[in-house]
Amino acid sequence: MLLAGLAASLASFSLAYLEAKELQDDMLRQFATLADGDKIDSASSNMQFQDRGENAISDPESRVVVIHLPRDPRPVWLANDLRSGFHTVNVGAEHLRVFLRNGPSAERTIVTQPTDARDEIAINSALRTLIPLLLLLPVLAWLIVRIVRIELAPITQLSRRLDEQSADRPQPVADDGLPDEITPFVHAINRLLERINRLVGQQRRFIADAAHELRSPLTALSVQAQNLTQVGSLEAMHERVASLRAGIERARQLTEQLLDIARTQVGTGEETLVNVSIMARELIAEYLPLANAKRIDLGLEEVVPLSVRTSSEVLRLIIKNALENALKYTPDDGEVTLRLFSESDSIVIEVLDNGPGIPRSDCERVFDSFYRLPGTVSEGTGLGLAIAREAANRLGGSVSVHQRYSGPGLVFRYRQWRKA
Repeated sequence: MLLAGLAASLASFSLAYLEAKELQDDMLRQFATLADGDKIDSASSNMQFQDRGENAISDPESRVVVIHLPRDPRPVWLANDLRSGFHTVNVGAEHLRVFLRNGPSAERTIVTQPTDARDEIAINSALRTLIPLLLLLPVLAWLIVRIVRIELAPITQLSRRLDEQSADRPQPVADDGLPDEITPFVHAINRLLERINRLVGQQRRFIADAAHELRSPLTALSVQAQNLTQVGSLEAMHERVASLRAGIERARQLTEQLLDIARTQVGTGEETLVNVSIMARELIAEYLPLANAKRIDLGLEEVVPLSVRTSSEVLRLIIKNALENALKYTPDDGEVTLRLFSESDSIVIEVLDNGPGIPRSDCERVFDSFYRLPGTVSEGTGLGLAIAREAANRLGGSVSVHQRYSGPGLVFRYRQWRKA
């Protein structure tokens, strides 16, 4: 607004200045016309006649001089070839604005005015139009500051309310009295605070569940360690050491899974072009000994070779947890298949098993941390699928579990959309 006001002032000054000059040119033209008709005399004009060696009509403010040729003496500066119209003539150190009008026969009417007088009149006229605009600028600046402060005062109050909130339990802020332009921003803040509250709640539950899950194996390890001091034979000591090792392994697995969740929550790492087919073969080879121990037929069904731009480490974590979960709950002599195929807009990785499966009512709950199906006898922490979903969310994909189309068992499916 300030720049617009300044530009308007300059434009107004320029236009008024040019208009004043044009007005003065018109005045010279009118002087010539009136002088030709002998309509100017001392009785009917405010002009004053002065005899300075030439018959001249002069205005004391505008300093206009009218000369009639050949009746008046010819000015020295007047050239013979000067045509009718307006001219600017240098007379010594002075510049004259001249209007020349040719009359009948050899008569010529010349009206002159010094250019410094013309400029002074034009500037004074333009300044009269500029002064109101210049006076308006400080008023305009004051109004802008005043309006902005009044309009943004609720935002300052809103920032104070946000600063006063508790970091662990932020509450939505009211949007009463806020400018309409700021309201969507406040709504976005409230939605963010709601997501933060959910995240904080999930972390609290996760920490409480993790503490509970760690307490049990650590307590068992402590009891088993104490029992070692009470054994009466070497054979009994070996049995208790075996139980102690099994407890340590369970605690190690739980700790490793907790670290996996923490890593996926922190970030996904650098994205590269991952050959999913090669990664699947590596994981099959890694888990083949575990499958052989339970006489499980572990195989790979590759419909098409797959490659996708993603985080190799996080994608490996998803497939790894799905395979571990399937091998853990599939009975001996069972079957687990890692299946790769592609759709028009996504890649799909499935892990199929012929284990006991999951009821439809629990297909979503199994992704909760530490949740285990009632009546489950296999040892586990309930973190495998939770880790897989957290990692999938970080990659922008999705995971789900479904009952097999034919026969008992479960289908774990990970889908990731192709990036443009």
